[in-house]
Parts: sequence; C-alpha cells; structure tokens
Amino acid sequence: MHCTEHHTIRTRLLHTLAAAALSVAGLLPLPAANAQMNPPQARPQAQPPSPTISDEKLNAAAAAIRQVRDIQQSYQRKIEATPSDKQRLTTEANDAMAKAVTDQGLSLDEYNSIISTAQNDPAVRKKLTQRMRRSGQ
Repeated sequence: MHCTEHHTIRTRLLHTLAAAALSVAGLLPLPAANAQMNPPQARPQAQPPSPTISDEKLNAAAAAIRQVRDIQQSYQRKIEATPSDKQRLTTEANDAMAKAVTDQGLSLDEYNSIISTAQNDPAVRKKLTQRMRRSGQ
C-alpha cells in the first residue's frame, strides 16, 4: 500500500474513532457523529447478537475513550488558536489518539469494534458507560 494511501485510511479510521468515542461518551448525539462517515441506511428488523467483550477489553476501551476525548478537545483548542498549523496538528492529534488506544492494549480495530458494538447493543453500552463513570466521566 502506498504511504499516502495508508495515511488517508488511517486518518479516516481515526476520525471515526474520535466521533465514535464522543458519541459513546454522550458528548455528541449518535446520528451527528456518524453523519459524516456513513450515509443513512435502513435499519434491519433484527440485529444479530453481539460478540462477548471481556471486562478487561471494556475497561481498556473506557479508559481509551476518555483519553481520546481529552486529546481531541486539546487539539481542537490548539487548531483554533493556530489555524495555519491545522494539518500538522491534525496529524499529531491522530497519532496521539491512536497511541492512547494502543497504550490501553487495544488495536484500533478492536477499539472501533467495541465502540460499534456499544452503539448498537444497549447492554454493552451500559457496561461501557458504567466503566467510564467509574473512571471519572
């Protein structure tokens, strides 16, 4: 894969990561968070059962969500203060968000899968939000 193509895919993944983290954290309404990335689709009548997510993974995801949210807020302020550095700061923010996730022992794919599951499964969402509250949310 070409370096620029890899960067574009990673940037899209991290934008999804940030939007998903904020929607699960209750900071953005879910439709607004997904509006940029996913066109509206008809919802299926019945959803398949969600995979079981270990307590360890839920704890890691809750910690990562908090860190991703903090990083995004910090870099948003930096970008607003110095718009001429937006590209560089966006790249830094993306790298910092990815590191925050991997530092919790999750791959970006695992993190996004947990977020997606939480968005679609009320039981998983409840477990995740409870952990986020315990960790200072």
